[in-house]
Amino acid sequence: MKNKLYLAVTKLAVIAMITILAGCAGTQTSVNAPKAETGAVSWINLDTVKAGKFDTGKMWTFDFPPVDYFKSEYNFNASEEWMNKVRMSALRFATYCSASFVSGDGLVMTNHHCARESVTEANREGEDLHKNGFIAETLADERKVPGLFVDQLVLILDVTDQIQPAMDKGKTNDEKLKLRDSKKKELEAQYKKETGLETSVVTFYNGGKYSLYGYKRYNDVRLVFAPETQLGFFGGDPDNFTYPRYALDCSFFRVYDEDGKPLKTENYFKWSPNGAVAGEPVFVVGNPGTTTRLRTVSQLEYQRDIQGPATVQMLTGLVKIYSEIIKENPEREAELQDRLFGFANSEKAYKGILEGLRDPVMMQKKRDFENNFKSAVMAKPELASKYGHLWDEVAKTRAEVRKVAAENNAYNMSPIASSQYLTISRKLLELARQLNLPDSSRDAKYKADMLEQTKAGIFPEQFDEKLQYKTLILNIEMISAFLGENNPVVKNLTGGKKGREAADYALANSSCVSKDKVKKLADAGADAILSSNDPLLQYVKIASERGKEYSVMLKEITNKENDNVQLLGRALFEVYGTSIPPDATFTLRISDGIVQGYDYNGTVAPEFTTFYGLYDRWASFGKKFPWNLPDRWINRPADFDLETPMVFVSTNDIIGGNSGSPVINKNAEVVGLAFDGNIESLPGQFIFTTEYNRTVSVHSEGMIEAIQDLYKFKRLSKELDSGKLAQ
Repeated sequence: MKNKLYLAVTKLAVIAMITILAGCAGTQTSVNAPKAETGAVSWINLDTVKAGKFDTGKMWTFDFPPVDYFKSEYNFNASEEWMNKVRMSALRFATYCSASFVSGDGLVMTNHHCARESVTEANREGEDLHKNGFIAETLADERKVPGLFVDQLVLILDVTDQIQPAMDKGKTNDEKLKLRDSKKKELEAQYKKETGLETSVVTFYNGGKYSLYGYKRYNDVRLVFAPETQLGFFGGDPDNFTYPRYALDCSFFRVYDEDGKPLKTENYFKWSPNGAVAGEPVFVVGNPGTTTRLRTVSQLEYQRDIQGPATVQMLTGLVKIYSEIIKENPEREAELQDRLFGFANSEKAYKGILEGLRDPVMMQKKRDFENNFKSAVMAKPELASKYGHLWDEVAKTRAEVRKVAAENNAYNMSPIASSQYLTISRKLLELARQLNLPDSSRDAKYKADMLEQTKAGIFPEQFDEKLQYKTLILNIEMISAFLGENNPVVKNLTGGKKGREAADYALANSSCVSKDKVKKLADAGADAILSSNDPLLQYVKIASERGKEYSVMLKEITNKENDNVQLLGRALFEVYGTSIPPDATFTLRISDGIVQGYDYNGTVAPEFTTFYGLYDRWASFGKKFPWNLPDRWINRPADFDLETPMVFVSTNDIIGGNSGSPVINKNAEVVGLAFDGNIESLPGQFIFTTEYNRTVSVHSEGMIEAIQDLYKFKRLSKELDSGKLAQ
């Protein structure tokens, strides 16, 4: 499989994809689901539903850790020394995952799915490390991964008193944002020069607090161990976001110093001799990507009614397209499976979030929190005068966005889901615009000798006709849903037809269907392109003009809203301080929880799964992909203990970006490695609950058992056990 597979799986990448697909608006008509909350809870009096203590989550920052809460909840004294050691032992893995030091000689632990791209980079001619795994038998065999780095958070400074006064000098929202960004860049440059660290100013509480983080970056990172991809990927998309689970989703690297020797570090997590134990407190230390738990109810309702359904429709359409092509052309499975998995993964994630937003109990909890917050503000005149109007202001801007959401989506189609037929049309339109400019004002590729080359490249050399045809059908269906079938733009594009017939009509009357036709129209010049009756070109021309208008309009609206959200952030911090954690920002957090199973599907999910379950699932699904096993696992050694815990669940709070986070106990010992959440955890983007929400982690005993007794990689198992390089 290609290296894009696990970049798609990485939960941070999933959230990024969702953000791109959703844009800043959606449609009210794209999904046949009610705007109001749904669910079989009519017997519940929602007026009795109250916000939970931890609805905003447990992603605590190291700036202000909840040491008093840890003491009262777990009788655990998280001393300053303990917190500093934990912080310095944790790492950020490249730009998309978490990791940690697990030996005094720079050994690094993260997920296999986080290491996926690095394994590809380490692969040499004649090897297939994804199929066979990688074991560095000696120190000399550890392979440097080009471009890979890990970051260690070594500096935290509160810069709120420098950022907020700078912002307040601005009179408009644009001025405030420019002043804020300018001050952030100034501080980052100043401390980078003074310390030599990678610096970043982090926003907390939507602007209620700002911190400057300084990272020690390590650029010499070498691969030590990676299991076969099938073990990290066991169960594929069907098992993704599920539990019980069976996956050895771990990999190990090593950081080397400037002299090319293994890094000596006092800050690392020792390996627990017992691993995770049912009922014990555990802590996940990592870099959660993005949450929206501090959004207002009106913003969440917009996500529920507008943004979410549009995104789900798009993803569902893409999953259907790729599934159909693979079914019709089995020989293309290897080529297209990665993209299908990425879209299916995102579809599952966003459906879970949307289901949570449509749950009336969850939304009532958010309303109760907001009402309590408002009451606290209005109870103090000085706060009421500054902040009391903000919720109504945000609701007004969300209402304004709703009015133009459908049109904006119709005219600003996401590139991820856009057929190349439309892309070709856009390129032709841009050619016409450039040709109408004086030669001196044109972009370089539209001048002199470059012009012919540009024309020739409008129609791509590699063109997947089946894929682009099916994608065009989806595009037309979505445009029709956004604007309505009777809209003149839709009628002109479709000829009044639907589905395949609409796409057939558009293509039958278009010049954007072949290299020769495109080149002929391009050579005919700007007037020919702009006056063409081609339905695709006409749609793209209108979309280009109106799309810009809506983009400008939405930018003005959202800028105004952002100003109010920033002020709400200050109000939130004034009322609650650090008693609640800020939203995730892909910066280091510590999340507490306990090892605990849960009720599901009419039965009970146990705290742990074992290797016995792995083999049962392999046999139960006919030993076929995605539940197949490599030969090494089929012909397992006699001393490989199948009773060993493999995966476990806990009540910790995680989100995309936490992949690769160590799970530690009170002694700061590794008991597991977080790699996923269960399906019930997906609403955690906007609300955290512990009834069914679970973090899914590889068990530390399972990792050792596999490394030591199945892979026979004693050098690594001894280092994990002792905390130092094995001789």
